[in-house]
Amino acid sequence: MKVIMTANEWKSGQRKPGRPNELTAVFVKTIKEPGRYADRASRLGLSLLVAVNPKTGVVSKSWSQLMRIEGKQYRRGLGRYPITTLASARRKALGNLRQIDEGVDLRVKPTAIPTFAEAVEIVIAEHKGIWREGGRHTEIWRKSLEQYAYPTLRDTPIDKINTADLRNVLIPIWATKNETARRLKRRFSTIFKWAIGAEHRTDDPAGVALEASLPRVNKASEHQRAIHHSDMADTLAKIEDSAAWPTTKLAFRFLALTGCRSGEVRLAQWDEVDLDDKTWRIPGERTKTGRPHDVPLSNQAVEVLNAARELSDGSGLVFPSQRGKPMSDNTLSKMLRDLDIPGTPHGCRSTLRDWCAENGVSREVAEAILAHVVKGVEGAYFRSDLYQQRARVMQQWAEYVLG
Repeated sequence: MKVIMTANEWKSGQRKPGRPNELTAVFVKTIKEPGRYADRASRLGLSLLVAVNPKTGVVSKSWSQLMRIEGKQYRRGLGRYPITTLASARRKALGNLRQIDEGVDLRVKPTAIPTFAEAVEIVIAEHKGIWREGGRHTEIWRKSLEQYAYPTLRDTPIDKINTADLRNVLIPIWATKNETARRLKRRFSTIFKWAIGAEHRTDDPAGVALEASLPRVNKASEHQRAIHHSDMADTLAKIEDSAAWPTTKLAFRFLALTGCRSGEVRLAQWDEVDLDDKTWRIPGERTKTGRPHDVPLSNQAVEVLNAARELSDGSGLVFPSQRGKPMSDNTLSKMLRDLDIPGTPHGCRSTLRDWCAENGVSREVAEAILAHVVKGVEGAYFRSDLYQQRARVMQQWAEYVLG
């Protein structure tokens, strides 16, 4: 059986100008011009197809291999980029040629078993519909798995991975980054439960056996550093006197006054704010609970919004970055670090909660201010959002902090 090494356009004298004789990882990553690019020097019949969606402009890339089996040309897909890298595509192509030499007819396709990386993408795609819109679940999943799991498991078929393989991934970070490792373990289990449902395997190697094989780590829980409420006025004054970007300073002041989460403040839109009614309505897709949250605004919080309105750039964002885009999740934290302020943006919620506890604010009102969900039987019957009570407390808090 003779293998066709390249497509017709790569025959001697017909190679298009500007196309490499041998594909490189950098070329594969950066090429956006539609067309088929053959990896001629590898002599494997491997090529990369680059396509552009005419409506969206999205670039997609996929691998294929051109061969001759029993005198006829046959092209076989080898996966999509970047799930399948250049190195992985070459390995697959070489494996195909070896099978042909052994008499295997590759035109008869066995039941496709996805690789670990392919399974990850399928699971992410299926979960996008239930993950909170605008959240970072997809980014966090990919980043953690690419960093810790892909170096050893990326191209391994999902049915060939065992408990020992997963343990080898987790052990190096189990003691030093235990929370990261535990989240990674939960993601493993989600992936393998999908594989069970898809009939690619019958067990979850990230289950009980893996948990039992890992050493026990006794580590006290670490909370976000919080500014004491008695220091909040001085903290805000220090920030106001700093050289930080004006919108960044206003965003932190608003966060401190409302007790809301950093992401809720950074992504706040003007159409969510009713200054006449002194209410900021956070839509459910941006809250941790998935429910809309009405935030009563103190007079001081309204002043912050009026100042932000004067700096408005037309983007619709209340606190845009210098580039007119949503402020990054590190902007507020970096400002505090640069000013040697011993706290975190999220810790401001603890600051407010401590002040509530020390000033006779009822638990129900304090928890409602922070938009915490009351669980159990109490939560099933308690439906009020205590808006009027919260409004009084938020005004008292603002006067305590700013006078």
